[in-house]
Amino acid sequence: MSTSSSNPPCIVFIGGGNMCEAMLSGLLKTGHPKSLIRVSEPWDQRQEYLRKTHDVAVYADNNDAVSGGDGPRADVVVLAVKPQVVGQVVRGIAAILRDTRPLVVSIVAGVAIKDFSRWIRGDSQTEAGVPIVRLMPNTPALYGEGAAGMFADSDVSAAQRLQTEYVVCNIAKEYFWVDSESGVDDVCSVSGSGPAYFFLVIEAIEQKAVELGLPRQVARRLAAQTALGAAKMVLEAPEDEDVASLRQKVTSPNGTTHAAIQQMIKDGVPEGIANGVKACRDRCVSLSEEFGQL
Repeated sequence: MSTSSSNPPCIVFIGGGNMCEAMLSGLLKTGHPKSLIRVSEPWDQRQEYLRKTHDVAVYADNNDAVSGGDGPRADVVVLAVKPQVVGQVVRGIAAILRDTRPLVVSIVAGVAIKDFSRWIRGDSQTEAGVPIVRLMPNTPALYGEGAAGMFADSDVSAAQRLQTEYVVCNIAKEYFWVDSESGVDDVCSVSGSGPAYFFLVIEAIEQKAVELGLPRQVARRLAAQTALGAAKMVLEAPEDEDVASLRQKVTSPNGTTHAAIQQMIKDGVPEGIANGVKACRDRCVSLSEEFGQL
């Protein structure tokens, strides 16, 4: 779903790293005007790279990027900085955010909306809030194959939800709104950190295949394509068919796949993965408490 192409929003990225580049690349590929994208990035070399590669306006100062000088006002401000510095960054642009009240979209892991609101309001705690969305993308977004979850606070309008989807649909094949902010942590434990889980599985398969005699590149590509194909089967299966059913269909009794699955179950692989997902979620909660003190 997207906002009207006849009235695209002006989008400002605070932080010009990989996720910012993935998002602005996706926007440009689908025809979003370059004049309606601005980036703030502190490193000179990165600034020059973004200008040359994408031909968009790049600023060294966050406030200049948000204001845009004589350019259009920012409709959406995407916070794409490290969690350790986000408090300082948001406090630095708080005044202009309060004055212009754009939609603020945070892709910063582990930082709660209440903390963003506190930093933006500063001493003006009685002032009306700025609309904020927490967005949890993942690294496959760099290839247009991302998955994402989103939560909007009560100040976000229906039109601003559409603006969020307009940005997200360019990097994520699957994206969903969650009903509570804690759902963002749940999304992080599944898809946000999830690519690393699958890298670990592919890594293990690749290494054993090499030990068994396959060339490393052959082992890697076979394992990766198998993972990709299995994922496609899951996504295209009927909604009433669960993943266990798909697994059972390719697991003949006493066959080769059965032997592999039984060994993995014996070794506690499913339980280990489930425990890892829970550990990720717990860490999201603790990070929120830590970064909330910044």
